[in-house]
Amino acid sequence: MKKNLLALSLITLGLCASAQTPRLSLYEEFTGETCPPCAATNPGLNVKLAASFSKIAAIKWQVPIPSAPSNTWSLYQTDKTEIDWRWRTGAAYYSYNPAINSAPSSKIDGQEATIFGAASGHPANLNSTVINTAQSYTSAFSITMARAWDATGSAVNLTISIQATAPFTAVGPLIFRTVMVERLIQFSVQPGTNGERTFEDAARKCFPTLQGGVAMASTWTIGQTQTFTLNCSIPSYVRDKAQIAFVGFIQDDGNQKVAQAVRADKQAVPDDAVAVSAVVPITCNTSIAPMVTVLNNGLNVITAMTITPSSDAVAGPVTTWAGNLAPSASTTIPLNPMTVSGSAGSHVFSYNISAINAVDFNTSNNTTKVNYVLANNYQSTPVAEGFTGAAYPPSGFTVINPDAGTASWSKMNGCGGYNLSGESTKYDFFNNTVIGDKDELVLPPVDLSGAADPDMFFDVAYAQRDATSSDALEVFASSDCGATWTSVYSKQGAALQTCASCINAVIATSYVPDTSTPGDWRTEQITLPGFNKSNVLVKFVTTSDNGNNLYLDNINLSQSNPTGIKKIADSQMNVSIYPNPTNGITNINITAKKASDATVSVMNMLGQVVTVKQVSLTLGANSVQLDMKEYATGVYNVTINTANGSVVKKLNVTK
Repeated sequence: MKKNLLALSLITLGLCASAQTPRLSLYEEFTGETCPPCAATNPGLNVKLAASFSKIAAIKWQVPIPSAPSNTWSLYQTDKTEIDWRWRTGAAYYSYNPAINSAPSSKIDGQEATIFGAASGHPANLNSTVINTAQSYTSAFSITMARAWDATGSAVNLTISIQATAPFTAVGPLIFRTVMVERLIQFSVQPGTNGERTFEDAARKCFPTLQGGVAMASTWTIGQTQTFTLNCSIPSYVRDKAQIAFVGFIQDDGNQKVAQAVRADKQAVPDDAVAVSAVVPITCNTSIAPMVTVLNNGLNVITAMTITPSSDAVAGPVTTWAGNLAPSASTTIPLNPMTVSGSAGSHVFSYNISAINAVDFNTSNNTTKVNYVLANNYQSTPVAEGFTGAAYPPSGFTVINPDAGTASWSKMNGCGGYNLSGESTKYDFFNNTVIGDKDELVLPPVDLSGAADPDMFFDVAYAQRDATSSDALEVFASSDCGATWTSVYSKQGAALQTCASCINAVIATSYVPDTSTPGDWRTEQITLPGFNKSNVLVKFVTTSDNGNNLYLDNINLSQSNPTGIKKIADSQMNVSIYPNPTNGITNINITAKKASDATVSVMNMLGQVVTVKQVSLTLGANSVQLDMKEYATGVYNVTINTANGSVVKKLNVTK
């Protein structure tokens, strides 16, 4: 009996000794910063990869398909040589077979995704079944990869141990390759041209090189081992050291198959102070009082730091902070007041953290900036903005993004109000996952003094992500330099939506107004009661519910009867326009008490004069005909000027 038990034990041990190891599969995506389909595919792909994190490790190669980004700091340009070697075909390159000739495309364990059941190599076809199939093939190798920061945070030391759990003979050279990736990168400005600003698992650098890797023996027996260390210096272009991870894999270059992969995931740094955000209240004089927020992103307590502020790149007085900021905690710090200069409108405040009580491992995140408004002068000209200029925000406008989030206000090309122009401004609710986040678009400080309440017009386009989305748009006005604000417009969710085809639909992709029809746009007309004053601030405020995108265009703010322009009294002249709205001919009916010459001018929402007529008014009833059928849909100002004064009326043109 004892002999039988011993024999059974030996058999069991023998089976265990030759048993192969579960596989961590390698997923390589060939994507690109100038590739529109990549931008549309990657968010969904990232969700799938995250759901199978323990089964598959990802490397995203940012290839120059269909073209290379022009920015030198793009993900492709910073690691161009290694990326080109991995995806291109030819004697100087790795030459995957079949070749990589489109983006986005993929390889799983060095092979076509179709081998594991995918409909094609397009990343949209990756699913849990494909991942499970790839991971089900056991490996002849087990790998461990241990990581440790060096003393200054300038490099990571990796120790890789490989053991054969089954016999293995390679077809060609057997290579261990190590790739540094950044698990998450969020740019405030797209590095390419496809609108993509959030990237996951992007390849950043390979060690010792991608081409050579670390050579392994071609033939392995059970129990055979190989251990080596790599000192991985962190390139200066890495965005966030705390997001650095490493993916290693054994590849047989004879058949390009990956035998096994391993991951050393991201790791918090010991000491890391992060400049998170700043708030600078609107100021009507030359002094600002900033409030800044600092996060401890390290493992140790921060007890001291120096904060140096700047306004428009001119440094202000430093603030020395002492306290006890625990790991993962943040604190808001009031800075010393600072004197600023410049004209009314938008200015840039920034601050830098230095001299913390230890070596700051991650100085790339020690600076951030925010726009603020200087309201020391108020323009007398009306606001008429169609976002057609090259600069954004336009002159005098200010984007306020307190948390420095990547999803905020930006210029949109290729899409304008009612398709009458190619530009507008967009608020990215779709990618703003911070529920309740408020961002502002502040108009230039304006003098609206006069006899009438000011009028405001703007075009808006918006789609809900689904019926429950409740993104909000509000308009506020202030006449006391932002000390108090009055809401003059507020819509959210279904009431804000303009896209008729989107009602009760789930819009799972980033919304862009339909450029084949103007029907996705609506013109809003509001009055600012009591703001016929000389010192008015007006702002749009968005509140995110992570719904879908909002677009604004043709923003007009004016006083129809401004101070300094004499308005003809009703007893001298009455003016009416009929029909209004019009889609063609309209009549201006003028009853005059005096005969006089007059100029009738029509101005569009961009402040451009589209037509002018010289007329002679007789005593009594007069009629002036305008043909508007050649002019675009929108709101126009019709002004009748005489030697005695001026009258302004609104005319709506619809098609």
